[in-house]
Amino acid sequence: MILETRGIGKTFGSVLALRDVSMSVTAGQVTCVLGDNGAGKSTLIKILAGVHRHDTGTLLVDGAEVSFASPREALDRGIATVYQDLAMIPLMSVWRNFFLGSEPRKGLAFDVAKARRVARDELRAMGIDIRDVDQPVGTLSGGERQSVAIARAVYFGARVLILDEPTSALGVKQAGVVLRYIARARDRGLGVVFITHNPHHAYPVGDRFLLLNRGTSLGEYGKGEITTQELTALMSGGAELEELAHELERE
Repeated sequence: MILETRGIGKTFGSVLALRDVSMSVTAGQVTCVLGDNGAGKSTLIKILAGVHRHDTGTLLVDGAEVSFASPREALDRGIATVYQDLAMIPLMSVWRNFFLGSEPRKGLAFDVAKARRVARDELRAMGIDIRDVDQPVGTLSGGERQSVAIARAVYFGARVLILDEPTSALGVKQAGVVLRYIARARDRGLGVVFITHNPHHAYPVGDRFLLLNRGTSLGEYGKGEITTQELTALMSGGAELEELAHELERE
């Protein structure tokens, strides 16, 4: 087990954002964190990524208790986060974005040849077919941009890859592209944390499922312990859906 939380909690003033949440991330597995808007998903990943410090509970990396003071500390422990905005510059090329902030050097100069070669090779190793690494990132599809961000995190030594709603703004085909690359990252031995509000995206690729609702955990389940229908019902509140269906029925 690479990463684990035990009874994690976080408050912002009088607002209880997260309470008593426990989860685990294992190498070569995908842990899906599901919940509707306001469930606490963003707060949880920001604690894992070092943006926020937890107020209660325990955060462990490789079995040792930690409390990250910054995202750099989390990154140094191999925890990389790919946010929805991807931290990319649309007008820059694929290879420039791949090395943004960590450019390879040859003496004092930027080693352009190495950057191009490594970006091309790493994308190919992940099975990502980018026609030309010199093309601007802004010309790529949403799914391709997500795949570049995933490959970048893998190259820079991520052991845990946290993906913040990577399929939320994508169509069916592009979402499928991203799910394929999540599976490839998993198969390369990374522990993946996949944040989503869509159980139909989570279930095919997930090994474990943590459900959040208004900052509290509804439980963590293995794939053999829960179905897609049960995930959906727990997320949305089965009773509320039944009541809505009854209201919408034709008289």
